[in-house]
Amino acid sequence: MPIFSYTFRDANGGVQKGTADAESEEILRSRFEEQGLTITELTMIRAKSPRSKQYGKVKLTDLSVFCRQLSTMVDAGVSLVRCLDILGSQTQNSKLKKILADVGERVEGGESLSRAMQRHPRAFNNLFIGLIKAGEVGGVLEESLQRLSGFLEKDVELRRKVKSAMTYPALVAIMAGGIVTFIVVWFIPQWAAILTDLGLKPEDLPLATKFLIDIANVVTKSWWAVVIGIVLLIVSYRLFVSTRFGRRVADRVRLKLPVFGKLHHKVCMARFSRTMGTLLTSGVPILQAMETVAGTVGNTIMSDALMEARARIREGDRIGDPLEASRLFPPMVVHMIGVGEESGSLDFMLQKIADFYEAEVEAALASLTSAIEPIMIVSLGFIVGFIVISCFLPLVDVISKLSSGGGDE
Repeated sequence: MPIFSYTFRDANGGVQKGTADAESEEILRSRFEEQGLTITELTMIRAKSPRSKQYGKVKLTDLSVFCRQLSTMVDAGVSLVRCLDILGSQTQNSKLKKILADVGERVEGGESLSRAMQRHPRAFNNLFIGLIKAGEVGGVLEESLQRLSGFLEKDVELRRKVKSAMTYPALVAIMAGGIVTFIVVWFIPQWAAILTDLGLKPEDLPLATKFLIDIANVVTKSWWAVVIGIVLLIVSYRLFVSTRFGRRVADRVRLKLPVFGKLHHKVCMARFSRTMGTLLTSGVPILQAMETVAGTVGNTIMSDALMEARARIREGDRIGDPLEASRLFPPMVVHMIGVGEESGSLDFMLQKIADFYEAEVEAALASLTSAIEPIMIVSLGFIVGFIVISCFLPLVDVISKLSSGGGDE
């Protein structure tokens, strides 16, 4: 995590200096603003702590099992260092094993569990750290771990449903692409040679046949250019979305896509509601919860709307008003959040919203899968039909010429 050197003036007008780690300058400034302090100078001194070893990401299923087991052992009275040592030795995930060994050493050295986990941001995100920290502060670490495990299980289930719904269309698309590529690369060049042997010149061929032969020539003779072009396209897209502007453009397009845009929006709404509800249930302050949710919702447009709502809430506004102003949150969601805020059961209402949208995602995936199958079959039939017709059009001309020639004789 980046480390910053900061300077600010305290309430007495004195200049105070120090260092702190934060994910970005904006987050660090917001922390000081919540305390009524304004940073006068801020400089990044290290991109990340040299003491932190990064072992990569860990699967959500492994993290969910880890949380469930750690919660059970902590509830049984086993010391935290002993828990981490046991779980690290029994896990089959090599990355998680190394991470738990490092976390165990730091906890044994006096660091808190949340602080030790914070040094591995690729494995433990802000939501994970926030819930662990809330459990440590409230003395209910085992309850926070149980809630975190339940949240991860729900998230894994949602991701699994989306992936399983897209598996069949993806396989059909891959097989269709393979068949078409085989026809273009192997069959079309041989067919073009046969047409040449029949005495047909390229200028005598129908337009569709010329187009098909030109594609085959490009793929077979300049395949390296096609590969380079595809690689450049992928790299350019990744570089573009790695910038803040590019990511915003891509996420806005994802929300506006026909059919898939509504599905993506529902997935983001389910993730927002489940994450927010879990954080509030665990006792995380609402401003910190909003900041955490903004980083995990999965869409920068919605993240910006949540951060704007957070700023408005800090100024005294109700939760539902800025969310409604963003026009990204449906009236039903805004109304239920308002009712939850008035009745003091906001976390319960958010969990109900999450249940509703997860059911909506499941129904949307079922209908989408049933609609994609005939569309892909028709598309494949159109492509294959175009190839067959393009191949036989020259034969029609040849046969008609032969027939007319035979009739003249």
